[in-house]
Amino acid sequence: MNRPTRRSVAAGGAALLLTAGLGVAAAAPAQARADCFDRSIPLSVEESRLGYTLPDNDNPDVLQPETFARQMVDGGGFGDVAPALARHLCRVRSPAAATRLVKQTGEELWRSAVDRAQHRGDVRGSLPASDDRPLYWTRLQATAALRQWTPAFSLSSRARASLITAFDRAARGMSDIDFPAGKGVKRVIASGFDPYTLDGGQTGPAPGSAGNNIRHGNPSGATALALDGTRYRAADGKVTYIEMYVLPVNYTEFAAGYLEDTVGPFMRPGPRRVDASLTVSQAGGSVFNLEQWNGRYHGAYPGNDLSQPCPSQNGVPQLAVGNHGCNTSVVTRWGGPAAFDLNTPPQWTTATLPVGPMIKADTGASIPRPPGDTWPDTSVAFGVVWHTNYTEFPDCTSTTRVTRNNPPPTEFPPPAPPTPPDAGSCSHSGGGGNYLSNESAYRNTLLRDRMGLKIPAGHIHTPDMQHFETAFNVSDPTFNAWRTAIVAQGGNLIHAVADNS
Repeated sequence: MNRPTRRSVAAGGAALLLTAGLGVAAAAPAQARADCFDRSIPLSVEESRLGYTLPDNDNPDVLQPETFARQMVDGGGFGDVAPALARHLCRVRSPAAATRLVKQTGEELWRSAVDRAQHRGDVRGSLPASDDRPLYWTRLQATAALRQWTPAFSLSSRARASLITAFDRAARGMSDIDFPAGKGVKRVIASGFDPYTLDGGQTGPAPGSAGNNIRHGNPSGATALALDGTRYRAADGKVTYIEMYVLPVNYTEFAAGYLEDTVGPFMRPGPRRVDASLTVSQAGGSVFNLEQWNGRYHGAYPGNDLSQPCPSQNGVPQLAVGNHGCNTSVVTRWGGPAAFDLNTPPQWTTATLPVGPMIKADTGASIPRPPGDTWPDTSVAFGVVWHTNYTEFPDCTSTTRVTRNNPPPTEFPPPAPPTPPDAGSCSHSGGGGNYLSNESAYRNTLLRDRMGLKIPAGHIHTPDMQHFETAFNVSDPTFNAWRTAIVAQGGNLIHAVADNS
């Protein structure tokens, strides 16, 4: 059941922007500059992938006729979004009007993607409604236009970056969150993630061939689109409202406070305070892992923008002591210290998920198993495991690492209680690793603690959905079946949290 109060935009309708109130010239097209872009301006690392093209699957000696990004954008019915934004930018008269334009464009793109995923209106394009990738690639087309825009007024580098950020946050659903007030409802907020590991993979002999990792999607992002703005009546009679947003796979935006600025306002005292706050991302295998411990440490793997704040040195991890780059930093507006401190914020946070009820809910029982599913219990789509392992530096001045609770038992409750991190230890990886999944979990549960809340908060790691039937086709039934199954069981798990909050 979807809230009638939220304005719905038909899928693909984000291009139909209104000029009223935007300060955009509404006169005849001849009054607008024909082209207001400098295409010599370098694109970002992520935007540069817009030009990547896969080999033809049947004849890898030649490239496919369209870039991968174009196939995603058109396949999602969003082919007019970036061109419409470009046309409007060429008519913008002031920085204030530009800000209004990019925010509205981002919000309408997000709503269009949600509408498409939830089958509101016609589902345009050739890709399944559940596919999360069209949103990602359309968003990059739009930020590329903003980066190369040459307005008729002075625009500093900082102001341009602010415009890109305003669009980016809006197009991730971060400004779209709208909980009702009152005590007779439950409010649940949860995040998904962009596609990632887009470089590399199998290539073909065709000159300029991209690696087939470019095809990756993210089932957590697809779950966000499927659940955003939905509501249902729980067994206790309360109506549960679910709001979702999508995080970038970049350290840069995390350090800028993307998560805290989105979730923090709804953890503060007030009539719209959330009853549960979750982060969701993709891992591997055929299991949903409910992560227990989250570490502050940044791992060595780069983000989608190739940012890498804590690379290994000669194959040895850097230490966290005196090393700001290897520790999650919180912006000062959310309590970050003025100077680096090894233990402020703390090295570890813990989940407060209703693990027992989530496992007992049997969330995968009614969901068809996708081809190649390896979970041994064939009566469910995927397993659900309380994931209690982690790796620590018991001595924060030594590179010696110790992994605890490994492997975590698959039964619940476990035969013996898990061992918590040592007092005074430094984190190396939480149960969910030390990449941005772990960082989202860390920041979310740290916010819960700093706000003094006792609500369910924690991280759900989904199975890996990158299962393709061919080397280079952009989509196929097996890939779609994995996404469908993961999104369905992931939604059931989020409902289980809500029902036990």
